[in-house]
Amino acid sequence: MIIASGLAHATVNAIFKAGGADKMSGRAMIDGSSALLMLPLAPLVPLPTGAWVWLGASLLVHLVYLSCLVRAFSLADMSAVYPVMRGSAPVIAAIAAVLVLGDAITPAIALGVALVSLGTVLVAARNAPPLPALGWALVTGAAIAGYTVIDARGVRAAPAATSYIVWNFIITGLGIGGFFALRRGHDFVVAARRQWRAGLTAGAISIVSYSLALGSYRLGNVARLSAMRETSIVFGVIIAVVFLHERVNRARALGAGVIAAGAMVLIVLG
Repeated sequence: MIIASGLAHATVNAIFKAGGADKMSGRAMIDGSSALLMLPLAPLVPLPTGAWVWLGASLLVHLVYLSCLVRAFSLADMSAVYPVMRGSAPVIAAIAAVLVLGDAITPAIALGVALVSLGTVLVAARNAPPLPALGWALVTGAAIAGYTVIDARGVRAAPAATSYIVWNFIITGLGIGGFFALRRGHDFVVAARRQWRAGLTAGAISIVSYSLALGSYRLGNVARLSAMRETSIVFGVIIAVVFLHERVNRARALGAGVIAAGAMVLIVLG
């Protein structure tokens, strides 16, 4: 589930990066579309009793995450900033999972997380993105760790995983999509006319991606699973080369390989 989530996540970000120059409008379409697609399911699932506070916190942290993501993608290639933002998150998430969720960190999990983070450093070490883009990517990574732990806590507190998943997409999608759309004003309307198909497609794939992740977090160790989800970095680099025609140097390729090795440690030994 978590590996499939990583692939879907990289696909969503590739569609987002390949969209028009108006990244905020593009993100508004993706998140708004996912909310509208989930809205008909709301009467079919239990209300997320016990998880409303976590849903509210998730909305706030996702707003920080997506605002920083927009800035990072506006300033640098996906193959440069995506590994930084995704790879910096597992260490923070692992520490928070221990402190907040009480999850255990075994030596195998620690090794896997360390390899994922080392791969991130290798990806960013040579021909690193500009400092402003790097800064936004690192803040994005911290926000990823934040919403990962919050949503893991929320999905465990809800009466059913489907309840939290559906309401998470509705609240976050409408809240963030609406906020970004209002900020862009008329420019959002112009962008929506050109990019609505891509936004709808990415919104549907994002539902698949994060639903699989949340289902996994309800069932297993968040430190291990959040690091495994960063296989999206490997998928992201491949997509950036094949479909976005970005150049990937040896350092970035090696870093992606180390990240994949870390994921294998987590799969086999974690």
